[in-house]
Amino acid sequence: MAENDNEAPVETSPAASGENQHNDLERLRAEVSELKEKHLRALAEIENTRRRAERDRLDASQYAVTRFARDMLAVNDNLQRALAHLPPEAHAEAPAAVKAVLEGVEATERQLAATLERHGVRAIETKDAKFDPHLHQAIAEVPADGKPPGTIVDVVQTGYVIADRLLRPAMVTIARGGNGSAANTPSQPAQDSTG
Repeated sequence: MAENDNEAPVETSPAASGENQHNDLERLRAEVSELKEKHLRALAEIENTRRRAERDRLDASQYAVTRFARDMLAVNDNLQRALAHLPPEAHAEAPAAVKAVLEGVEATERQLAATLERHGVRAIETKDAKFDPHLHQAIAEVPADGKPPGTIVDVVQTGYVIADRLLRPAMVTIARGGNGSAANTPSQPAQDSTG
C-alpha cells in the first residue's frame, strides 16, 4: 500500500473553487494595476529625462561661450579706454600713420562688439535707469543733481548679459537720496570714495 492511500482525497466544493478563483482574479487585477502604475511612472521619468536633456543641450549651446565672452569683455574695455584717451582734436591733428593705427583700433573694437552681440552678448541699458541690484553694482553714491534718488548717475564700467543671464554687472554711481542713502539698494551698500 502506498503512503498516499491513507490520506483522504481533498474535495473542493464548487463554492470554494469559485472563491479561490475570485481571490486569484482580485490578486491579478491588483498586480495589473500596480504594473500599469509602474509603467506610467517610468514613461513620466523618461519624458522628464528627455526634457532635462533638451534644456541642458539648449543651455550648453547658449552659455558655452560665457567664460570666453567674459574674458573678451576685458579686451573690449581696453580698446574702448584706448580710444577714449585720445581727444577728437588730437585725432584730427595726428599724422597719417597714427590716424591709420587709430582707425584700425576703432575697426577692431567695432568688430569685437559686433561679434559679441552676434553670440548673444548684449550691453545692459543703463541710461537714466533705476538701480537694479540684479544688473548693477553700485560703487558710490553721489549728489543727485536733479535726478531721483536711486537713479544711475554715471556708468563706470558697462555691464553685459548673455542671452538672459548676467555676464558682468554694470558698475555705476547712483544718486543719493535726501537722507544720504540711495533707494532700492539693499544688496549693494554704496562705498564712499573719499575714504
